[in-house]
Amino acid sequence: MTAAEARALLERFRNGRVSLSEALQAFQAAPSVELGFAQVDTHRALRQGFPEVILGAGKTPEQVVQIAARIYRHEGRVLVTRATSEQARAFRRQFKPAQHHAAARCLTLERAPLPKRPGTIAVLCAGTSDLPVAEEAAVTADFMGNRVERVFDVGVAGLHRLLGKLDLVQCAHVVIAVAGMEGALPSVVAGLVARPVIAVPTSIGYGASFGGVAALLGMLNSCGSGVTVVNIDNGFGAGYAASQINALAAETGAMPAADRSADRPMTAQARGRPKRASRPRSA
Repeated sequence: MTAAEARALLERFRNGRVSLSEALQAFQAAPSVELGFAQVDTHRALRQGFPEVILGAGKTPEQVVQIAARIYRHEGRVLVTRATSEQARAFRRQFKPAQHHAAARCLTLERAPLPKRPGTIAVLCAGTSDLPVAEEAAVTADFMGNRVERVFDVGVAGLHRLLGKLDLVQCAHVVIAVAGMEGALPSVVAGLVARPVIAVPTSIGYGASFGGVAALLGMLNSCGSGVTVVNIDNGFGAGYAASQINALAAETGAMPAADRSADRPMTAQARGRPKRASRPRSA
């Protein structure tokens, strides 16, 4: 149960559509379910606005399915990250409506999609080799109820590619920049936009990249203001954080100037025409 669902339940109780015992029963449910090999947090959505997410790495297909079944029963939606092909097959056998996002290595299952909140999250990646991490971020943000714009293969080796998409990036509420090698993309983006930039270093690169450490250190030492860095290959963490930022903007009614300007009539100066001089009135 999310906070929004809890408010809706209390509203139904106030209106007499739900009895006191039914309302109490909903709130008295145990905060976790013991499975022996895992304790499933069934109050995560109530505290944080989204259910517990399953990390597939290190789990058997049977464990993933059992954990997912409990979360789905309580929350109606499940996200699995770093899913293997064996886990995906078992998951889709058990849950027919499930989707396997192979490029992102994610599994999703929901009774009904979350409504999309205002604003967009732009997910940029430097090169095609960074796509798995970028897709993990994009799938996470989209599944959590956000509009996502994907801008791929815009690394600094060909800066014109990024500049050609700059209008789209500048209109986003949050920007996720994914890069390996020397990890320069987030610094360049931060100098071009007035938005929070979440940098994601990837393990892509040759010997001295040290499995993403070079990109991580480069991003941590970025001269661009407003850059926040997550761990190596952590597309999920970036997508989740971006969703929280966008959700806060939606709750507070904050809207970037680029979005607000679309609601105002265009002035003569904005169209590029000089302002007409007023005629003096006759006495």
